[in-house]
This record gives sequence, C-alpha cells and structure tokens, in this order.
Amino acid sequence: MSENIKRFFSRLKLKFYLWLVKGGNIVKREEEISPYEKTCFMICLKLMKQKNTKLSIAPMSNKRYLENKDLSIFITIADGRINLTNHVYHYDVKLSSRDWERITYVFDSETEKRRLTYEETVNSQIKNSLHSVLEKLSNFKEDSIN
Repeated sequence: MSENIKRFFSRLKLKFYLWLVKGGNIVKREEEISPYEKTCFMICLKLMKQKNTKLSIAPMSNKRYLENKDLSIFITIADGRINLTNHVYHYDVKLSSRDWERITYVFDSETEKRRLTYEETVNSQIKNSLHSVLEKLSNFKEDSIN
C-alpha cells in the first residue's frame, strides 16, 4: 500500500511542477497569431501564385526566396520567420509553427509545379527521338567517313 501512496505523491508532485512551468494553466494553449503574421502570410501566398515572381531555394541553409521585381518585393523565408523587404520598409515576422509548415509546403509545391512545367517545355523542344537518331545512323553511309 505504501508503494501506491509514494507513486501517487510523485505523480502529484510532477503535475504540480508542470502546472507551475506552464504558468498555472494545464489546458494546452494555442499559439496566438498576430495580425502582422496573418498579413505577411497572405502576401507570401499571393506572391507565390504570380508567374512573374521568382522562387529560389538555398539547399544548404534551407532558406526560401521570393522576388518580384515588378512589385519591388523581396522575401526570405527561413527558420520560422519571414523577412519582407521593399525599397521603403523591412519587416521581420515570426510565424507560428502551423503557419511555418503551411508556407513551406505551399512554397515547395509551387516550386515543384514550376519545375514540372519547365521540364515539359524542355522535353517538348526535342526534335529527334532515339528511334529517328538510330534511323539516321543506319542510313548514314560508311563510305563518307573514309
């Protein structure tokens, strides 16, 4: 019986410690989203969808870049933050973890979609198939080499 009592008090002590650490609130708190974060998030989404926006990724630093020269906007997305710069202002906005995951997913999806379009364009430029190259080689006279 004393073993159960010891376990009960050790758990009670742990719950009290967690309650103190969390500021006296055991209920899970949602991350608060500031109006700046919402606005910056929407700017990024709208900018990504525009065809004249250049999307880049730096694989070593895992930074993502948006650049729209027509609107004079340059955005860096890295480490849970968005840095938005135009020629007048600079904003540094911290994202919630949920918005960070969403913005990187949308960015990566848009980049992948553009890559596929680019590859299709490149592949459509191919004039000769392997079969036609083989035919040309087969019809090529060996006498013309000598």
